[in-house]
Amino acid sequence: MFIDEARIYVKAGDGGNGCVAFRREKFVPRGGPSGGDGGRGGDVVMEATQQHNTLIHFRYNPEHKAERGRHGEGSNCTGRDGASIVLQVPVGTALLDEETGQLVHDFAHPGERFIAARGGRGGRGNQHFATPTHQAPRESEPGRPGEERHYRLELKLLADVGLVGYPNAGKSTLIARISAARPKIANYPFTTLEPNLGVVTIGEMPHQTSFVVADMPGLIEGAHLGSGLGIQFLRHIERTRVLAHLIDVSDGSGRPDPVEDFKVICSELESFGHGLMDKPMIVIATKLDAANPQKLKKLAASAKRRKLAFHAISAVTGEGIEELKFALSEAVRQATPEAAAPADSQVPVF
Repeated sequence: MFIDEARIYVKAGDGGNGCVAFRREKFVPRGGPSGGDGGRGGDVVMEATQQHNTLIHFRYNPEHKAERGRHGEGSNCTGRDGASIVLQVPVGTALLDEETGQLVHDFAHPGERFIAARGGRGGRGNQHFATPTHQAPRESEPGRPGEERHYRLELKLLADVGLVGYPNAGKSTLIARISAARPKIANYPFTTLEPNLGVVTIGEMPHQTSFVVADMPGLIEGAHLGSGLGIQFLRHIERTRVLAHLIDVSDGSGRPDPVEDFKVICSELESFGHGLMDKPMIVIATKLDAANPQKLKKLAASAKRRKLAFHAISAVTGEGIEELKFALSEAVRQATPEAAAPADSQVPVF
């Protein structure tokens, strides 16, 4: 089950209370105050990991509390600190404040940690309140309460290329052809109900390169308003570097105008926002083995007018697949931030 959104409540541990005690030993008639401090409450820490790929472990366990600090004791003994808890989230998870919707932290790298709730400080014992004029204090501090927060977790997949298009445009078939992913493929709309990731490798070692492709559920008109499954998964292509727009140009597609299909999907991406239309895009005509020549020619001309790269493929016969893989790899390389900097640029050292 692919769960990409969850709401959680986290509560850090409260600090332990300070102690009121006096030193009472034989031959020490005026031992003075000896109340120890309370221990510090434990933190709630979140850590990005690659061992999880969904948020299902938060869906059925939404409350997480750290241990409170132990109270101070006599003989100047400080209470034990409360144990912190570590919550593991998939890489690519965004931590949002439930009340304001503001982004609190974005887990983009494995091993990245963030303190979601800080434990309370322990209270001081009466030993800290002794003065020359007040040598037997009977006051102490209570422990500070730990932070408690309500968060919303959103998982956004980390991929280099995002496949978009109408249902049955051939996205699942393409990712199954170029990678080891095996998504469900069938001749009816919305076969893909959750995003699928596949790793595409090019070349031989030691010069082998690879990139990650994400297969999104099909989009339809009105997806940004909630129609179909689009709005639920459009955020997964926010992190992609390149968009691959697949359009069915076969006679059996049931859609007469591929250019109009292209415009509709582009309109949905633009309406969703988040810079999706600013990403590099490659237009891909699918099902070339059963293509309508007029549709293919019309779509190629439209892509040329928009100055977009165009490829025609058949995932069944393999025609155009290798050329597409190299084109996607080159587009990802150019869209990578490191590739934008000049190779001979030097960082000044002072």
